[in-house]
Amino acid sequence: MDKKTLSFQAEVQQILHLVTHSLYSNKEIFLRELVSNASDACDKLRFEALDKPELWEDQPELNVRVFFNAEAKTITIRDNGIGMSAEEAVAHLGTIAKSGTREFLGKLEADKKKDANLIGQFGVGFYSGFIVADRMTVETRRAGAAPAEGVRWSSTGTGDFEVETIERAARGTDVILHLREGEEEFLSAWKLKSIIGKYSDHLNLPVLMKKQTWDEEKSAQVETDEWEPANKAQALWTRSKSDITDTEYQAFYKQISYDSDAPLAYTHNRVEGRTEYTQLLYVPKKAPFDLWNRDKRGGVKLYVKRVFIMDDAEALMPVYLRFVKGVIDSADLPLNVSRELLQESRDVKAIREGSTKKVLGMLEDVAENQKEVYAEFWAQFGTVLKEGIGEDHNNRERLAKLFRFASTHADSGVSFADYVGRMKEGQDAIYVITADSLSAARSSPQLEIFRKKGIEVLLLTDRVDEWMLSHLYEFDGHSLTSVAKGAVDLGQLQDEEEKKQAEAAAEAAKPLVERLKKSLAERAKDVRVTTRLVDSPACIVADEGDMSGHLARMLKAAGQDAPKSLPILEINTEHALVKKLDSAEGSERFDDLANIVFDQAVLAEGGVLEDPAAYVRRVNALLVG
Repeated sequence: MDKKTLSFQAEVQQILHLVTHSLYSNKEIFLRELVSNASDACDKLRFEALDKPELWEDQPELNVRVFFNAEAKTITIRDNGIGMSAEEAVAHLGTIAKSGTREFLGKLEADKKKDANLIGQFGVGFYSGFIVADRMTVETRRAGAAPAEGVRWSSTGTGDFEVETIERAARGTDVILHLREGEEEFLSAWKLKSIIGKYSDHLNLPVLMKKQTWDEEKSAQVETDEWEPANKAQALWTRSKSDITDTEYQAFYKQISYDSDAPLAYTHNRVEGRTEYTQLLYVPKKAPFDLWNRDKRGGVKLYVKRVFIMDDAEALMPVYLRFVKGVIDSADLPLNVSRELLQESRDVKAIREGSTKKVLGMLEDVAENQKEVYAEFWAQFGTVLKEGIGEDHNNRERLAKLFRFASTHADSGVSFADYVGRMKEGQDAIYVITADSLSAARSSPQLEIFRKKGIEVLLLTDRVDEWMLSHLYEFDGHSLTSVAKGAVDLGQLQDEEEKKQAEAAAEAAKPLVERLKKSLAERAKDVRVTTRLVDSPACIVADEGDMSGHLARMLKAAGQDAPKSLPILEINTEHALVKKLDSAEGSERFDDLANIVFDQAVLAEGGVLEDPAAYVRRVNALLVG
């Protein structure tokens, strides 16, 4: 191929501009990214060579080599991995076929200090070389191709790049950085080795550098022709737990997750039995920006007999634990395992179940022994964990014990076990209420009788809570009962005198109830005298089996049609407004007052009026009259 000049994809040009002009908070990440890319190229060769052993050519030993030329001001990262053809070089280095590119740009422009995290996370690490280089040259040949099919790619990181065919005997890739002025600090063996040790110590292949010796005559370190490892070149998860420090565990987490924070917790285990595998799993301290994308690939890397297979093996972890990062290395899966086989494999199912139990066990330990740390976890990932109630029937009880809520007795951190331990004598149910916000839940009139009697109610304000309640019916033998559904039955918590008074009030209000049913026939499914209100004139509740108003509003906000169902209006016959309603003369005035009471009940419940103008008109007429 003659030398060709091609233009970068538009998004790549934007990334190059940002990388070149904005990312200076952590320059050394360029070496982390390029060494990581070189390691990936070796992993890909190892994988492809399973079916095509000829790809090994005459180089069975894989490694990455890093060296520099102080006079030419270049740093070279060399691998003997899979290499690239001319077409692949153009595709991989000139375009980014990744759906998250625009999201990456938005994040990077919003907070340029997060470059160390975002660059690796979005797979654009190659371009980080332009942080320190004003020109990058890539010389490569794909494994199995003829020496005459080598490729040279070159760019100054502006709008264009050049590609040409070259003669190249060696398989693999050289990435040559031509350093810009002021970046000479990286032309140091000590500097490069320290960066490799910091970021690449746990790669499962050696990263080699030229050996340095002391020259007495020159009083300086000089390179020899020998190569020596700059990293430990042993996969961390294959080592004994007793030989690994907490610092090493944290460094490995940062390497695989591109997270600048230490993990919140981790677990490292070797599982033996019918299915053998090693797992090293981490729970991050903070939620990623794409946590709510349920289609997002998982964060668990799959190895088979220490051979890298894939870095987003979602089949190894349930969707509700998609925030978990780590490595699983199986001794039983076939080396050529595909995503399709993963979905069907019995061994994968065993690994998934075992890993899920380990993660839940890790969270249980934190919840029991590090309550403040668990509170941090719950604030970041609690909503996602609730998804597991409907997805993981086998672990439903364990998950329920991990849940935390706000309540009428506490602002946060209330477990079901805490609630049960504080239940009133004679109380059978766990009372809950769902609302759009904590303030809306606390001010709900439906809580009045519970507040009066000192009965605790859990306040559920996450969007997933309504869905969770449709799958979680009881805890420790106590049913979960919504205070906004059906009639309130306090059972033994209500004495005989209170029951008699309620029955007498209902009997006396029968004429009023019938008038209200007629007046509100198109708006209310039923009208009845309440046993749950103390200070408010009325409230609306959903009938047993009907959808709550809160869930109906969420569905509408999501653009979905909610099943049509009318609420039940409950009135407090002791309230002055209801007494005024009872004494209203004339059907028109009564209808206006009835609709005002109903609309106020809708507003108090957090609902939206279908005809706000009619409500205002009626209130104005009441105020003037």
